[in-house]
Amino acid sequence: MGKFFIIFIYLFLMLYIGAIASRKIKNISDYIVAGKNLGFWLFVLLIFGSTTSGMTILGVAGLGFLAGWPSFWEQIFVPLTCAIAITIYGYKLYSISKEKNFLTLQDYLSYRFQSDKGIRFISSIAVLVTSLIYLVGQYTAISIVLKWALGIGQIQALSIGVIIVLIYVLLGGLYAVSWTTLFQGIIIILGVLLTTPFIIKSAGGLTYINNTLVKIDPNLVKIAFPQVHPPYEKYAFCTPLYLISFFFLLALGLGSGPHIINNVIAVRDKRYFKWSGIIVFVIYLIIMFLVKITGMAVKTLVVDGKLTVAKPDDAMLAGMSYVFGDKLLGFFAVIILAAVMSTTDRLLLVIGSTCGWDFYKKLINRNADDRKVTFVSRLWIIIFALISFVLAIKPPQLLAFLIWMAIGIMLSTFVPSILFGLYWKGATKQGAIWSMISGFVTSFIFGWYYKFKKPLPFHFSFYSFLISVFVMIFISLLTKKISKEVLNETKTGPSIFF
Repeated sequence: MGKFFIIFIYLFLMLYIGAIASRKIKNISDYIVAGKNLGFWLFVLLIFGSTTSGMTILGVAGLGFLAGWPSFWEQIFVPLTCAIAITIYGYKLYSISKEKNFLTLQDYLSYRFQSDKGIRFISSIAVLVTSLIYLVGQYTAISIVLKWALGIGQIQALSIGVIIVLIYVLLGGLYAVSWTTLFQGIIIILGVLLTTPFIIKSAGGLTYINNTLVKIDPNLVKIAFPQVHPPYEKYAFCTPLYLISFFFLLALGLGSGPHIINNVIAVRDKRYFKWSGIIVFVIYLIIMFLVKITGMAVKTLVVDGKLTVAKPDDAMLAGMSYVFGDKLLGFFAVIILAAVMSTTDRLLLVIGSTCGWDFYKKLINRNADDRKVTFVSRLWIIIFALISFVLAIKPPQLLAFLIWMAIGIMLSTFVPSILFGLYWKGATKQGAIWSMISGFVTSFIFGWYYKFKKPLPFHFSFYSFLISVFVMIFISLLTKKISKEVLNETKTGPSIFF
């Protein structure tokens, strides 16, 4: 009964925060970017929470269980994406968006490349595709946790997750998302710090864990697997070449995701950018490190015959149950739910802002008032929540692959246009348009080839990213330059802090 009570209290608090936040919604800016009034810690934990997904707790522990230390580079690259999103992307985007009253990444790209229809349409399609894929993964993770904790069926678990997140996002927009994420971020940090050391200790400590991994495969305790292609085992994919592409995928690609990068537009004061990047990096690195080691600890417990794990992504849940039993089941469920829901709500809001602001307001009805735009945003949030609900009832077998595909699409579609747009005055409208199109299309082509033909030595998105970069440079050199006036207004140039 206690676990039901704890989970109920958590879900009730999410709804309560959404209801309180709804009182602040006066216009579309309030709904999409919280009136550009986020304080320092709200911003820090919003970046942390938006990046922390179901993969952070379940997937990271699962990867540690499967691949050991060579996979630890993920725990450096993902925190790095937060720092890059804040510093390399964020500082300039914040200043430009504040002066021009931009509400979304598409606003910036459209103005910088003087293409309100082409760039906005292409980038918005990419946003919706990647967000939907990600959203299905998050709702699937929510259902896994609620089924495990409450002993209910798939549809019931999904219904609870979809309804709760949907209601508070509809009510309070980014105000609700930021305040719930502050609460969720604290839960994640404290939860991981208070539980994972006990699981690691129960497996015999770090030295014993490493000795056990050596007995399984000596490469499990090295910084990378041998550069063998194809890998000698499925888990041995973190080779030096693959890790190079992993850096670009996670450190640059993930941070360009609209559910992360749009947060920089909502900050109250540019002084927050001075320290927020390093603070988020350190917090995230510690949390990811502990979760990764926990996955290795559970692997050790399995080898020692102390527990069984059906699949790698169950490692964290199995470790918690082994050490703490069912007494704290509700508390553990809340930790994982907080990690999943802190990304889910931000994805829904990105979908709503893309449909309401970028499509409806900017491409269909420029005269629409804030009330109508907010209504359209909320309507499409409901529609996409229902679509993701249906898809998550029987999630695709390739779901994990599709999530990596989504990040690969972000890398190939957004990163060249963002980086060259911010830092290279020679980047042109046609260069950006064809760079985004080529990156978007070829990411699917290389993803299909990798999955259904044969593995590649790099992550498949690395190839589409390189093509996108080449197209941006090549076509920009051949086409009409953007006016100096626009380049000055968008602070385009090599300096981060201009």
